[in-house]
Amino acid sequence: MATLKRAHDELFRRTPDECFESFEALHRKCCADCENSMDQWIRPQDLVVTHDLTLCCGGEEFSLNDWSFTQLCRMAGVSKDTINRLSRRTASKALEETLPASEKPLQLLTLDDRIRSVHGVAYTRLWNADLLDVVQEVASDFTPPQKAMDGTSTGLYCGEQDMFAFLIDPTGWAEINGEAFAPGFFLWNSEVGRRTVGIQTFWFQKVCQNHIVWDATEVVEFSRKHTANVRDGLDEIRRIIEELIRKRDSRRDGFVEVMRKAMTEKLGDDADAVTKRLLSEGIPRGLITDAMEIARQQGGFTIFSLVDALTKLSQKVRYAGERTELDVRIGQLLALAV
Repeated sequence: MATLKRAHDELFRRTPDECFESFEALHRKCCADCENSMDQWIRPQDLVVTHDLTLCCGGEEFSLNDWSFTQLCRMAGVSKDTINRLSRRTASKALEETLPASEKPLQLLTLDDRIRSVHGVAYTRLWNADLLDVVQEVASDFTPPQKAMDGTSTGLYCGEQDMFAFLIDPTGWAEINGEAFAPGFFLWNSEVGRRTVGIQTFWFQKVCQNHIVWDATEVVEFSRKHTANVRDGLDEIRRIIEELIRKRDSRRDGFVEVMRKAMTEKLGDDADAVTKRLLSEGIPRGLITDAMEIARQQGGFTIFSLVDALTKLSQKVRYAGERTELDVRIGQLLALAV
């Protein structure tokens, strides 16, 4: 089983203004960004870098954020660190003289008076809102995990450069190879080219307050670059989430059926038969008598009543190692109802 730290890494690199209380709040933010942002196409030689490092485009003046400034330096083939050591006037002149001339236009994504990103023609944008629409449609019952140790971070983030969501189904617990797991997934995207669009689904046993996912199994990952066919990735992400949900429903239904049978099927018609069966399953004789007395008061020697009674009694075992081994044997009794 794997330990997944993607959400943990996001937790410690995000600022408070990038954190969202709920999926709905994150979705509203992404929809607003999509609605208010605008693509503008301009030839590199028509882009004017002013003396204070703003860009003139189509008669309007725009400021750069950290990411679009980084992209512009990369296009000019000049180190961002070098530009940052120059005066604004000198830096503007350096960028103006090093930006390539081409008939192929640049793609500028603007929001109000800011430039969010600068790309060439090969880049294809996928809006965060479109990705979250898929989640809202097919996985609306998935929610963020418990808040992190800072009391603020929920696993839902969106900043200038990218979006990340950590969602689980807290009611989706099911049995896999005799142990309890619940489904969850990480989802990410960048509207400005900072990272791929992708998803990682998994079944987990525990999420700690540092948002580390412990004992994950059946981990599935998919990602796609923002090229011409990036929107096809939405169909694959939808399929992956639907498969996770299909398995959840199938396993949960199977678990419910096992529990239903366990509540009605008996291990034996009398105390001797029950004792013999429990001994054959490795249950200590010292617990069997007390467990049968508790089960008798609950209505009989059904598998469920005996498992419930034995589980209560096992908590009184002194040593943790012995208690853990005994709990495993008790849990395996439910398999008798399959």
